[in-house]
Amino acid sequence: MASSPPPQKQSMASPNDKPMALDIADANEPPSHPSTTGGTKLQGLFKQLSVLDRYLYVWIFVVMVVSIVFGYYVKGVKKAFQVAEIASVSLPIAIGLWVMMYPVLCKVQYEILGRVLRQAGSVKTVSISIVLNWIVGPALMTGLAWATLPDLPEFRTGVILVGIARCIAMVLIWNGLANGDADYCAILVAINSVLQIILFTPVALLYLKVVSRGKGFHVSSWTVAKSVLLFLGVPLVAGIVTRLILISAFGRRWYQSKFLPFIGPWALIGLLYTIFVMFSIQAHQIVENIGHVVRVAVPLLLYFGAVFFGSLFLCKWLKVPYPLAVTQCFTAASNNFELAIAVAVGSFGIDSKEALAATIGPLIEVPVLLLFVYIVGFFQKKWPVS
Repeated sequence: MASSPPPQKQSMASPNDKPMALDIADANEPPSHPSTTGGTKLQGLFKQLSVLDRYLYVWIFVVMVVSIVFGYYVKGVKKAFQVAEIASVSLPIAIGLWVMMYPVLCKVQYEILGRVLRQAGSVKTVSISIVLNWIVGPALMTGLAWATLPDLPEFRTGVILVGIARCIAMVLIWNGLANGDADYCAILVAINSVLQIILFTPVALLYLKVVSRGKGFHVSSWTVAKSVLLFLGVPLVAGIVTRLILISAFGRRWYQSKFLPFIGPWALIGLLYTIFVMFSIQAHQIVENIGHVVRVAVPLLLYFGAVFFGSLFLCKWLKVPYPLAVTQCFTAASNNFELAIAVAVGSFGIDSKEALAATIGPLIEVPVLLLFVYIVGFFQKKWPVS
């Protein structure tokens, strides 16, 4: 991997391509070059984000508190939010999940996947990412969940689902802020999007029925597959079709500078809306199990730290260039909590402990990975960029 890394993004994208990293925040302002000094880089992190992105963890926390108070004191909330269902998921939740997924999947540069994979060294680099994402990540999360939540099978199952759902969302932002390779990140997002359609169900069955001996997981493989196809497959196809049609009709520059900035914030709005609905419905359960909810944060914190810094030191040992190393680290450490929430809700119900555990994911992941952006900035001066 060290001897033949894939070419940097200058050779992977056409001259007219805009940076992918900050489509949600600001499609017209690419992140600063790795040569920027550490202090200036760190001071400018928040300025590269919109207000919605900049304080996402604050909004999540506020929405959680408001929704719990609302759901606890307002009667009939659960019945009101379950007026209609799609694949065992209430229609309001289904809408929120689609709104979360669609904008992110519109960002992925599917059209350059084949070209990049044909470049020297790309297959080896992508293979390492696949190993970190689909072998190391799920196995580590399962081990941590069992070690920290041995007496809470429902919460443990929700945490394991988070570990199995690989990144396709916020990683684009973290990678851009840390000066990772934007095109390489887009390729990994595209690959993980496709692999989740194929691998999520068998990997979930492996860790929840075989490794965990079926404890806390009593749903059919079709139930899980149906959730994956409905809440990842549908928006994935919609994202591909949207990208191809709009770029063909209006051009890449318009798509990157006009359409993506318009649709990007809806992913985070959808997340906040989904959290409000779920926490409103689960308000009584959260209050009654507040200690268990806090315990769910433990395996998540351990997981993010172990995967990120483990990947970082592995890349350093292999002498991977900084932009590619950063992309590897954030891709491996990030999780698709949207899909984990969708599968948990579809398989166990909106008011289940499994769904509640999956919903804790973004509350922990957002501030932790933002902290990692600051930390990795200190490595830039001593890390080769090519």
